[in-house]
Amino acid sequence: AEHFPFDYPEDIADDLKIYRTPEPAGPLLGAFLSRVDRSQTNTVNFVVALNAQVQREIGYIIRMETGVMTPEEALAAGQGSCRDSSWLLVQALRNLGIAARFVSGYLIQLKPDLAALDGPPGTSVDFTDLHAWCEVYIPGAGWIGLGPTSGLLTGESHVPLAATPHYKNAAPISGMATAANVDFALDMRVERVAEHPRITKAFSDESW
Repeated sequence: AEHFPFDYPEDIADDLKIYRTPEPAGPLLGAFLSRVDRSQTNTVNFVVALNAQVQREIGYIIRMETGVMTPEEALAAGQGSCRDSSWLLVQALRNLGIAARFVSGYLIQLKPDLAALDGPPGTSVDFTDLHAWCEVYIPGAGWIGLGPTSGLLTGESHVPLAATPHYKNAAPISGMATAANVDFALDMRVERVAEHPRITKAFSDESW
C-alpha cells in the first residue's frame, strides 16, 4: 500500500475489522478530520502528517487522573496525556479507513554519550516511564508505531506491553487483597549423641 487511500486485501480484512471500526465521531473530531487532505499521496507521508497534526493540536501534559479522554474532550481542551492523544489518533485513523490500535508500554530515554552538535540535546539523565502510543497497519509493512506526543515514528526506546483494539483492554490488572491468617507450627526434637565427647559433656552440663 504505497499510496493512500488504499484497500486492505480480502484475506486480512476480516481480521482487521475490529481495528477499523471507529466510535461515533463528535463535531470536534469531525472538524479535525475535515482538515485532513485525503487526496492521493504517499502512505507513509500521509500517516506521518496525520500524527504530526495531532501533536500540533494536542499539547502534551502529565495527567495523573485515571481514564482516557474522548477525542472530543482532548480536542476541546487542546491538551492531554500520551494516552489521550494516542486514542484520538486511533479514532482519526479508523475514521479514515485505516486499521489502528492502542499501545501501552514503556518509554526508555538514555542520556547521550556525546553532546549533540545541533538539534535538541535530549535527556540529561537516564529514565524509564509508562507511555502510550498508536500503531497503524499498513499492508506490506505491518504494524507501524506512531507517537503523537512527539509527532514522530516510534523506535527502539518504545517497549510495548499491550496492543489492543480499545484502551480499556490495556489497563493494568486490578483487584483486591485481604489479610491472610497463617498458622505456623514447629516440632523439634533433640537427641543426645554420646559418641562425641564434647557433645556428651555439653548435654551433661548443668547450664542446660
